[in-house]
Amino acid sequence: MTQPMTTLNDALDAWIPQAVRRLADAVPKPRFDSVGRIESVGDGIARVSGLPETRVDELLLFPDGVSGLTVDLDAEIGCVLLGDGPGLASGALVHGTGSVLRVPVGDALMGRVLDPLGKPLDGGPPVAAERWEPVERVAPSIAERAAVSEPLLTGTIAIDAMFPIGRGQRELLIGDRATGKTAIAVDAILNQRGGDVWCVYAAIGQKSSTVRAVIEAVRRGGAAERTLVVMAGADTPPGLQWLAPYAAVTMAEYFRDRGQHALVVIDDLTKHAAVHRQLSLLLRRPPGREAYPGDVFHLHARLLERAAKLAPAKGGGSLTALPIAETQAGNLSAYIPTNLISITDGQIVLDTKLFQEGQKPAVDVGRSVSRVGGRAQPAPLRGLAEPLRLDYAQFLELEVFTRFGGMVDEKTRKAVAHGQRVRALLAQRHLAPQPLAVQVAQLLALTDRTLDRVPVEMVPRFRAALATLLEGRGAALATRLAAGADLDGTARADLGLLAAEAARIACLSDEPRQA
Repeated sequence: MTQPMTTLNDALDAWIPQAVRRLADAVPKPRFDSVGRIESVGDGIARVSGLPETRVDELLLFPDGVSGLTVDLDAEIGCVLLGDGPGLASGALVHGTGSVLRVPVGDALMGRVLDPLGKPLDGGPPVAAERWEPVERVAPSIAERAAVSEPLLTGTIAIDAMFPIGRGQRELLIGDRATGKTAIAVDAILNQRGGDVWCVYAAIGQKSSTVRAVIEAVRRGGAAERTLVVMAGADTPPGLQWLAPYAAVTMAEYFRDRGQHALVVIDDLTKHAAVHRQLSLLLRRPPGREAYPGDVFHLHARLLERAAKLAPAKGGGSLTALPIAETQAGNLSAYIPTNLISITDGQIVLDTKLFQEGQKPAVDVGRSVSRVGGRAQPAPLRGLAEPLRLDYAQFLELEVFTRFGGMVDEKTRKAVAHGQRVRALLAQRHLAPQPLAVQVAQLLALTDRTLDRVPVEMVPRFRAALATLLEGRGAALATRLAAGADLDGTARADLGLLAAEAARIACLSDEPRQA
């Protein structure tokens, strides 16, 4: 026992002088902490006193690891809590940070499911962020933007042909509950697999089962590696739901700012506005129309303005936004739908009656619009799709007329028969986005009246046969069209032959023949 004790004493004798020297060399420096106290807390907000130098959007630290975002600077500071704090109570200490709220960005976020603060929700390890960026950022100025001219194909022929979306555009998906808004957005994400567009899906106030279905669809569709899901479900604190779209756009801007292309889906802004109203009323802000605060327009305008196509001097990247909004009984003149329609560059309106009749996607051709138009449409698709919307609108009017059972002439009968095939062609299954070549071939079959020879009930079989032929015999042509080649005479003739073969297969066989 003597030897170990001697060794310990020798070690202490050697360590004590070193510690004394370090203490003697240390120079004491003052450290300033901004500390306040909670005056009241509850329902996702807190009121704090004792932090006179706090700024708007500053991050505050509460006990139990809960953070908060400063939103009001009155006699007491109004703060939105970004987490559950069951242990928070009046009198607890609050620390100011002097910095704004930041979220992680980078390539490592792709394929993950995160909350708006960047914390993993998929059971994986913490994200390896390239850097941390503020959630509130200034939108690009006019001088930093370029015209929207590059197409962003959704894989839904009704949209790509009649209401084209360009990279950098803000196109609103709006309709009543359960009319297929999220389905169109998911198809747009799936259509980017293997491409150069990075996707971010922000779920705000959605049920966990709904978000899980979206995640599974993206994974099964092979687009998970290029998709990030930012989830703030219905059971999360309202502060996180309020933060979710801003965090998602910041994460998507990382790709835009380095010259790449990104797509952000915000599902949905109606719930986001409701959360904003809830927090504003709790913070005792004066209510306005429908009890929304006066800044609800600015709330979404400053968010969606960040979607843009950057000028070549800024790298030429783009951020496309597909916000989703829900209406009540198809009322587009309600407060939030009206605001969003005025902010965005067009809207895809989904109709409940069409959905119930089995027309999916239930796009209302008369009330939908894209304010970018054919400038952002591939050349082969633009030439074939120009008369489509007018022809379809005329067909809908003629169809109503013919329902009365009166005598119609041959021209009207042919127009109605042609319109029925247009409607059948625009119907499309969910999770089955169509490549550009397939859309071009289908529209060419319409233009050349090849499809008029196919019975209406056989149109789905025709589409399947045509897709099979393009994957086999027409693979080289499909590749050229996807690369941006024009629809010249040779390509048009080749597609015409494939369409005629598909029509023959649809009329003769029970299953599409393999190419």
